[in-house]
Amino acid sequence: MRLKSSAVVLCTLLALTACSSDGAPDSAPHPRGDGAQNETGPQRPSRDDLSTFALDIDTASYDYTAGRLRDGRRPDPDTVRPEEFVNAFDQHYPQPKGDGFAVHVDGSRLPASHEASRETRLLRVGLQTRGEDSEQRKNAALTFVIDVSGSMDDPDRLGLVQDALHTLVDQLRPADAVAIVTFNDKAKLVREMTRVSEKERLHAAIDSLKAGGSTNLGDGLVTGYRTARDGFREGYSNRVILLSDGLANTGTTDADRMLRQVREEADKEIALLGVGVGSDYGDELMEKLADRGDGFVVYVSERRQARDIFVRRLPATLDLRAMDAKAQVQFDTKTVASYELIGYENRQVADDDFRNDKVDGGEVGPGHAVTALYLVRLKPEASGRVAEVRVRWLDPTTKQPSEAYESVAVGDLSADFAAADVRLRVCYAAAFLAVALRGGDGSRDVNLADLAKIADEAAGRLDERAVDDLADLISRAQRLS
Repeated sequence: MRLKSSAVVLCTLLALTACSSDGAPDSAPHPRGDGAQNETGPQRPSRDDLSTFALDIDTASYDYTAGRLRDGRRPDPDTVRPEEFVNAFDQHYPQPKGDGFAVHVDGSRLPASHEASRETRLLRVGLQTRGEDSEQRKNAALTFVIDVSGSMDDPDRLGLVQDALHTLVDQLRPADAVAIVTFNDKAKLVREMTRVSEKERLHAAIDSLKAGGSTNLGDGLVTGYRTARDGFREGYSNRVILLSDGLANTGTTDADRMLRQVREEADKEIALLGVGVGSDYGDELMEKLADRGDGFVVYVSERRQARDIFVRRLPATLDLRAMDAKAQVQFDTKTVASYELIGYENRQVADDDFRNDKVDGGEVGPGHAVTALYLVRLKPEASGRVAEVRVRWLDPTTKQPSEAYESVAVGDLSADFAAADVRLRVCYAAAFLAVALRGGDGSRDVNLADLAKIADEAAGRLDERAVDDLADLISRAQRLS
């Protein structure tokens, strides 16, 4: 295990992964920058030794899948994103002493139950930003854009949203400000930007919400961003927070048109955060909107979970530690036969664009962590360095770039899985639950009964509700398989 922190602010998380090769002869090398960005499956360093992607802290895929499994239904494989399963769990990486990233790299052999060559190793890359006391954060100007269409007419949808908003308003500072926009057939300004010191007016506006009609999400976003722009406050964290089931069915339903609007406003320092609700949920649209809006998306299905997100996680996103953050892992051709990034398919970046700060990356707030898992097949009798991990980001205030890096050697990946850090084992169980649910070649290398044992053992060690829930979800998936 190695730890290194770099100077300056920001940070975020990171999740990668990689898998073993089939042992076929290496192909002829090709120019760097054309690498394997658009490919899936094991990659050979002789063809492209770089794996590059934008950082992402979304967790909606895991939370949505959890809701489906609890309802006795398997998720659509297209909604399952392994990196979001991994990043749903706290890692407790050491924080940097100053601004910037703490880079954590470790790994192990695979569990005996994993069907892979003896040379295949599990590699974990973790990035951690410095946390922040709630009193140190900037004041916030938040515009909530709330879906009140007929599909939201349910206590577990609109009722859940109202409960979470009431809880948040009571937790915000008096100097913070909140505006409320709703949309069904058309958008409506329910409450202009209002200081939280006038919380009675905000609570009354939340209580007034009623559901009915169709879902004109495009009009809701346009009106929401206009309201946020009208109420923009210099020196504040300005955010639009979309709460919806993501099922646009009237007005502008074309994702690209909505995304252009979001992109333009995000460039003006108004980021978009997405909160998905509902068992029928437009996952793809909500994820794209949040990615293009320099934010993230989560999914909630119960009030306890919603309150936790609005009271604990949302305030932690109101400031930024890093803008346009990207990760790049360079594998050593002398020691690595193949690698595979598991997940992050829609966040991959051309290798040559790692230091191109005009290319969009991810935004990360205080105290966040990103984890990436790789399956790496080593060459026989390999020794020495396996890979170097680099992270690059822009300071949110000065827009100046900084980088942090760390390397990992064969010896760092040689411990037995059973002796590895317990949180690494949680990462493995979460990632390969996703792989199993997605299906395909990788799903044949693991079975859910073995994953359930790994998760149960970790739950017994950690005594954390989130890990208990993971063990339960794997068991539910096993019963549905």
